[in-house]
Amino acid sequence: MTPAPASLVLVRHGESVGNVAATHAERTQALVVDVATRDADTPLSERGREQAKALGAWLADLPAGEVPEVVWCSPYVRTQQTARIALETAGLDLPVRLDERLRDRELGVLDRLTWRGVLEHHPAEAERRRHLGKMYHRPPGGESWADVALRLRAALRDLQERDAGRRVLVVVHDAVVMLLRYVLEELTEDELMTIVRGSSVHNASVTRLDQVDGAWRLAAFDDVAHLAELDAPITEHEGTEDTHG
Repeated sequence: MTPAPASLVLVRHGESVGNVAATHAERTQALVVDVATRDADTPLSERGREQAKALGAWLADLPAGEVPEVVWCSPYVRTQQTARIALETAGLDLPVRLDERLRDRELGVLDRLTWRGVLEHHPAEAERRRHLGKMYHRPPGGESWADVALRLRAALRDLQERDAGRRVLVVVHDAVVMLLRYVLEELTEDELMTIVRGSSVHNASVTRLDQVDGAWRLAAFDDVAHLAELDAPITEHEGTEDTHG
């Protein structure tokens, strides 16, 4: 049996400035999301910082046998800020391992465009997207969901070897949470897309998978009870089908 962590707690970053801008762009029917930073440098919003503190309070209240022992994190600013604020709030001094394979999906020529913007500036890509679907459409210069799944498989091999038997907190992005479920639970494309159509991943939500008899079992998905308990904002920011998050 391949060694594996005892559990993985997957957390989407708190609300980012980019999430707010993308939602505003959709509501105002803009073509472009008005964000000055590159995606990797986009920070948390004030509400996102509140959510990260609530996450930290939740971590502080966990029973000793459930507290994470190590953190793996996307290197993007919004994920690093979420991890740092949560750990500081919880009073936890844990190693944080940054891994670029956990980064958000890259959108290439579609970066910063709303779906209306894609239709306006890249109608051929919009048609390709409709034909190929979310899983396999790769915009020029960007990645498909399948591409992201491939790099996540590589990251998970290293994570499992390095942190076998440990409880691991993984701070990432909405699509990455979905695709980690896809890989770990060995879902089919249809099963994954059914989940995607039925739900999104809220900011600072918790998804937990436990290792049971050599297989990964879902214990919680998109749980935001820790936010509600502290009256922290609960934000969804689903945005367009291909918006960063």
